[in-house]
Amino acid sequence: MSRRGATLVAGSPARARQTSRGNASSARRAKSERPTRPRRRLRRLTKWTLSIGLVVTALALGAQWTLNQSYFRVQHVTFVGLRHESAAAVLAASGLASHPSMIGLNDAQIEKNLASFTWISTLQVTKHWPNSVVVSVHESAAVAVAFSAAHVLDFVDDAGRALGPAPLSANLPTLTYLHPTNATWPYTRAGRGAAYVASQLPRAFSSQVSVISEDAQGVVTLKMTTPVSFVLGPATNLHAKFVAIASVIAHSTLAPGDVVDVTVPDELAVTPPTKS
Repeated sequence: MSRRGATLVAGSPARARQTSRGNASSARRAKSERPTRPRRRLRRLTKWTLSIGLVVTALALGAQWTLNQSYFRVQHVTFVGLRHESAAAVLAASGLASHPSMIGLNDAQIEKNLASFTWISTLQVTKHWPNSVVVSVHESAAVAVAFSAAHVLDFVDDAGRALGPAPLSANLPTLTYLHPTNATWPYTRAGRGAAYVASQLPRAFSSQVSVISEDAQGVVTLKMTTPVSFVLGPATNLHAKFVAIASVIAHSTLAPGDVVDVTVPDELAVTPPTKS
């Protein structure tokens, strides 16, 4: 048989070589296609992620730009609970008069701006969108009065701070610090016990207390309108001492000028006035 007329039969060497080449080519195609599909999916995912990120960024920037426009800036301010300070002065100092952005308002910063107003203790800012603000002010409570070094009568809070001028007719106990070492305001330091006692007086007899004094040793004394004095000693164990005072007032007959020592509530000692 001639070479030209030869035919390939199954199992022949030529057929095997052709099959081998075909298998090798298919393997190469499969190998080249395997990493291509994941790479395409990764590219599509990356494009979607970038697109979503750009959209979100654009929306955020647009929202920020919108909220900083004049329509979303403070235009109306209402103060609630402000009785002793000027609303106009508080507004000017608060920073709200400059029409800040509603989104940037901060209670702590506003409270810091108003630190110089002695009556303002704490505050809370409530936003009413798009451009109104309500500032709820909690003022300090005056528990007594005291004369400053300049002989001006001031209201005093429970921490001994001077809150501002008080009328001479103020119906509150007067604080005194006996034998002060200097002329500065003592009721936030050495004489703070007197202010604390004033803040703790019970209703049973608080209206009868005329003067609350404290000496350099921290001994607090109540002078009543009767006039009778009660020596409390240090400003501690006040509940028991006040119970003893209320019991003495209710059940004992005291003469003007008597001094009752309730430093130890269970061992009262009454000293009559010294006769001249």
